Amino acid sequence: MDAKQIMKIFEDTAYVRMGGTVEELKAAEYLKAKCAELGLNAEIVPFDVDMATIQEAKLLVDGQEITCKGYFNAGNAELEAPFYYLRSTDKYSLSQCKGKIVMVDGYMGYWMYQDLLENGAVGFITYDGNVNYADRDIDQRELRSHVHKGNKIPGVNINAKDAVKLISAGAKTAKIILRQHEYVGQSHNVVVDMPGLVDEYIAFTAHYDSTSLSQGAYDNMSGSVGILGIAEHFAKNPHRYGLRFIWCGSEERGLLGAKAYCANEENLKNCALNINLDMIGCIMGKFIACATAEEKLVGYIEYVGMENGMAVAARQGVYSSDSTPFADKGVPAISFARLAPPPTGTIHNSYDTIALMSGEQMAEDIRFLVAFSDRMANAVRMPVAKEIPENMKEKLDEYLTRKRPKK
Repeated sequence: MDAKQIMKIFEDTAYVRMGGTVEELKAAEYLKAKCAELGLNAEIVPFDVDMATIQEAKLLVDGQEITCKGYFNAGNAELEAPFYYLRSTDKYSLSQCKGKIVMVDGYMGYWMYQDLLENGAVGFITYDGNVNYADRDIDQRELRSHVHKGNKIPGVNINAKDAVKLISAGAKTAKIILRQHEYVGQSHNVVVDMPGLVDEYIAFTAHYDSTSLSQGAYDNMSGSVGILGIAEHFAKNPHRYGLRFIWCGSEERGLLGAKAYCANEENLKNCALNINLDMIGCIMGKFIACATAEEKLVGYIEYVGMENGMAVAARQGVYSSDSTPFADKGVPAISFARLAPPPTGTIHNSYDTIALMSGEQMAEDIRFLVAFSDRMANAVRMPVAKEIPENMKEKLDEYLTRKRPKK
């Protein structure tokens, strides 16, 4: 693919593609058609996801209505309680949550939610956006099943500007009304198989869904185009290892597509390596690699980068993307990305559009990724050990909330 063809794909997919929606399926069908243009037969594979339709979401603070969006899958409730802003998560601050509707900074992650429940909070408020931006966007968030584990309290999300106003005004009492229909829907992975000369295969992954405000050009139609470019190369060139290309659905909702694929142990029995792309080809920023694998792979990636005229900042670690479920099942995994500095490229908001992308940089990134993948795909023996080091297992336990991170 050349730069012009790459940018055409971004134009064709410039719409919101939340996991489990008809728009996500539309994008899956588009990717399947792009594979067919390369002579590759893609299968769209459904998997179950929790869905919700919000009927009413309202937040009143001291009698004044604050624009909000209700959390998907946070149940149904109408409650009024004292308002409390949790500035810190020390024991004393948490002890003040009892019987209150609590506003917190950042996302509603697993440990934050468990702390709220343990300390008796009855509802929660989060906020996003930026007080310095002109927009008043509010992201549509959800209370994920692995977070609530069946114990739900209602929550809403508001804009950062309103959060500041509430604290400035000395907010005292909050009321949340949340009514929604919760059900099980379907998201989809798109899968292409390219058999090799040996039974083992390399899994290439990239997610194609977006968040509720985002067209997701950078995060992560770019990675989806990237593995399409790698597939195009191998459709015309030999490869000793089998190759499987997986465009993952619902990554933004908790890596659900990759988790659904990895839940089938037969899928992973002969998987020797996972190469994941999540955010490449942006105009600004450096190219990085994160290897959840043996440490010596880090140096190898950097050497291949130098050999091919590509500066790669590689490290050992756990990357928040579709590589993680593979590594958690014992498959060595690498995530590649080009990380734009925040002032030049942000994600999970309405600013993630084609304007962040460079067709020429995409083509350059794909050129390196093809060179690296070709080395792996045509290796006489896979050079990466199929084992996850103990230090990476500990990081996986923390990321997947099996162990609380050390402060």
